[in-house]
Amino acid sequence: MAFLQFNEMFWRPIRDLSEKYNIMQTAMASSERVFRLLDDHTMILDRADAIALPTVRGDIAFKNVWFSYASAQDGKEPDWVLRDLSFSIKAGEKVAIVGHTGAGKTSIISLLSRFYDIQRGEILVDGIDIRAVKQADLRRHMAVVLQDVFLFSGDIATNIGLGNSAIPEDRIRAAARVVGAHRFIEQLPGMYHGEVKERGATLSVGQKQLISFARALAVHPRILILDEATSSVDTETEILIQQAIQKLLQGRTSIVIAHRLSTIQSADKILVMHKGELREVGTHQELLALAGLYYRLYQLQYKEQEVVRRSLPITESRP
Repeated sequence: MAFLQFNEMFWRPIRDLSEKYNIMQTAMASSERVFRLLDDHTMILDRADAIALPTVRGDIAFKNVWFSYASAQDGKEPDWVLRDLSFSIKAGEKVAIVGHTGAGKTSIISLLSRFYDIQRGEILVDGIDIRAVKQADLRRHMAVVLQDVFLFSGDIATNIGLGNSAIPEDRIRAAARVVGAHRFIEQLPGMYHGEVKERGATLSVGQKQLISFARALAVHPRILILDEATSSVDTETEILIQQAIQKLLQGRTSIVIAHRLSTIQSADKILVMHKGELREVGTHQELLALAGLYYRLYQLQYKEQEVVRRSLPITESRP
């Protein structure tokens, strides 16, 4: 027994040493990624003569925009995500963008927010090229609501105001009340100062979405962007979200990306994208009358809903 115990005591530090070597190798791999990110200079930078943008009306124009995520190599044309895209949005208009996956819808939002720079063409806000404007000023007038809402650990008020001292708590509460988020917030322990786990683990998808709407409203944006903001929620929650959206869109230039065509029928203009190109423009009724891409998308969704409805079990009603 003594021999076995001494043998175990002999090998234990050797095993610990080998484990430390594994930890060091993992740390080296992680540090390589960190330093690679720190050494990356492909970030979009402001020009030396970038101008301030204190206020905006909300006019947006894409003029002959060509964009690719990868640069051209060996003199070959890059794989264009957007091809010669041109459209205009007037201040206060509600515009919807539809199309199949990969048509370039989200790329339009990324370019408008200037997360990337275009290779050709111009993107104008109030007639000013966004590349000539300070990024902080440009994004200050925008609010983006995504499908996947990220909530930080902290409390509800901090997640709505994003820690911005310029947004008082009264405005945070008012924004939550407008979009209907106060209904569940006031039922939480601590209400607006109740604890929120990272990524909102203790909240439902619909509750997180309503918080994201309040977050967007609290900054009073002139340009509002909704990217699949009503997906992955139940019907009752979707009704609440639709009511919140209607309040959000009032008096703002809004761009709505949605796969559910029933949610965008009231849009002033619908842009139909296909393989990076703008194929159709018009209202819901005008596009249906064209019997083109939008009509086929509408028919496809209608048939899917009809198949789902027929597949549901029929329950007999009792008096």
